[in-house]
Amino acid sequence: MKKTILFALGVVVVMFVINAYFYAQMPDKIASHWGANGQVNGYMNKGVGAFLIPIISSVMLLVFIFIPVIDPLGKNIKEFMKYYQGLIIVFVIFMFYLNALTVYWNLDNEFNMSQLLTPAFGGLFYYLGVVIGHAKKNWSVGIRTPWTLSSDVVWDKTHKIGGKLFKAAGIIALLGLFFPNYSIIFVLAPVIGITVYLFIYSFIEYRKTAKSI
Repeated sequence: MKKTILFALGVVVVMFVINAYFYAQMPDKIASHWGANGQVNGYMNKGVGAFLIPIISSVMLLVFIFIPVIDPLGKNIKEFMKYYQGLIIVFVIFMFYLNALTVYWNLDNEFNMSQLLTPAFGGLFYYLGVVIGHAKKNWSVGIRTPWTLSSDVVWDKTHKIGGKLFKAAGIIALLGLFFPNYSIIFVLAPVIGITVYLFIYSFIEYRKTAKSI
């Protein structure tokens, strides 16, 4: 875990350094939000906006570090710690890529942000599928519905199929590269559909389990 934290911390520090290096070249209003068409539709003051992503990354890294400690079922997280550590690495790389795109845009370079983010989302969703497929019951990581948290059997069944579905979502997201005007749909639609499906699936499986007892 220490090596993972040091790597993630190093990535966050590099983000701060990059943003500080280009700070003087950035505009007074930092582009910070993009619409479905990949064009900017939100701005922030330079003092905060220039370092927003590294700050968020720092906070999330702290959350990742403390989750196994404060989770009531933290001992179960240790059973898939290898994949949990991988999630930390994938997350900080995702944020590094997002930060690089944001800095590049604010150096007066326009492009379709949604299109260029699709491979990053694809990779993130695919690895989430890997983690979900190996996750043991806990309160912080995984598909946490009232029914998965109430039954080990329902947790295992839901996560087995959920892992496969999120991997599929990651692959589908990559198609957004070839359809720039609809890239956001390839990213969001599968994830929303999978989330709703797994919520319902876990409920149905819990009812089946309850009837069999």
